[in-house]
Amino acid sequence: MKKVLMLGGSHFQVPSIKTAKEMGYYVITCDYLPSNPGHKYADEYHNVSTTDKEAVLKLAKELKIDGIVCYASDPAASTAAYVSEQMGFPTNPYKSVEILSNKDLFRNFLAENNFSVPKAKGYSSIENAKKDFCSFKMPVMIKPVDSSGSKGVSKIDSIKLLEEKAKYALEFSRAKRFIIEEYVEKYGYQIAGDGFSVNGKLVFRCFANEHFDISSNNPFVPIGESWPYNMPERIHQKVHNEIQRLLTLLGMKTGAYNFDIRIDKDENIYLMEIGPRNGGNLIPQVIKYATGVDMVYYTIKAAMGEDCSDLNMVEPKGFWSCYMIHNEKPGIMQNLWIDESFEKNNIVEFDMIYNIGDKIPSFTGSNGTLGTMILKFESMDEMLTKMDNMSKWVKVIV
Repeated sequence: MKKVLMLGGSHFQVPSIKTAKEMGYYVITCDYLPSNPGHKYADEYHNVSTTDKEAVLKLAKELKIDGIVCYASDPAASTAAYVSEQMGFPTNPYKSVEILSNKDLFRNFLAENNFSVPKAKGYSSIENAKKDFCSFKMPVMIKPVDSSGSKGVSKIDSIKLLEEKAKYALEFSRAKRFIIEEYVEKYGYQIAGDGFSVNGKLVFRCFANEHFDISSNNPFVPIGESWPYNMPERIHQKVHNEIQRLLTLLGMKTGAYNFDIRIDKDENIYLMEIGPRNGGNLIPQVIKYATGVDMVYYTIKAAMGEDCSDLNMVEPKGFWSCYMIHNEKPGIMQNLWIDESFEKNNIVEFDMIYNIGDKIPSFTGSNGTLGTMILKFESMDEMLTKMDNMSKWVKVIV
């Protein structure tokens, strides 16, 4: 029986662990959190951090694995590519994965290759950032260069806030670096969703509308995604072509990608993030409902060196979304109120991470997700209206 090493066992990684088991592999998980729910579905668990490349490589050699999967995790993507290169497994180039996983490297790469890109610069020193600050057009985003789940992200329009927000960003950076980046005003919804390349060609992509809660403590953390993306086909194709140009320049091969993309009023395309891994927030699970394509299955096939050439473009049918149940304030969860008609007509899957009586965190990053929903709707209008006003249908009471 072939062995696959899955990096991480969080709530959002459970589907990949279950799928690998269903595909007949011996599944080994590793991370530094033995209590993560995914480990109980694996054949074996090891307490090794997914960001410690050398420790994971040592474990992979000892266990004589046949493939390694990074699913829905930014920090582990470069580990998977590094171990795969060292062990001769099929992989996207480690150097390219590093560029995609590091915000300042990625912005520099985009600028050097004539993509639309906001002015941006990475810093280790707050003092150096203060010297350059007036050269940026306000407002700007302050972000850790290497965090995931929108943790440590702020928008500011004054140097007075720089030190506080830079320190906040550094709390979430393993490399202890942050980026200052001019804010890109978006036209319509930010583009989310996932895609997949086979031998360097983007053969499948499923773009979504990204939704945010502007009243939350971090209004830059997505609260959900909805399909299909509500822009004309020419925009879909234009975005597709820019992603393909990027993948070609980076020498990418076979694997999954998660998208965060903006277009402006002039239809310039800004590739804000192209994560070299599947999306979290149950994005691949909703894509399966919308298209029938199981991206988790193809991610595991690719990691195990199996042929993925049967994967083709499929347009989404119907109106689907995922929603992250969250709360602005921390406290003890007293109740979860769900509108009766919403529960009956829209909810397809519903899973709580926290229970009534649990102490819950505020929603400052994806790690503040309290539970998840997969939803279906009758029309684009119903979907967008409900997704943008979810507090009318679902309320956490603390």
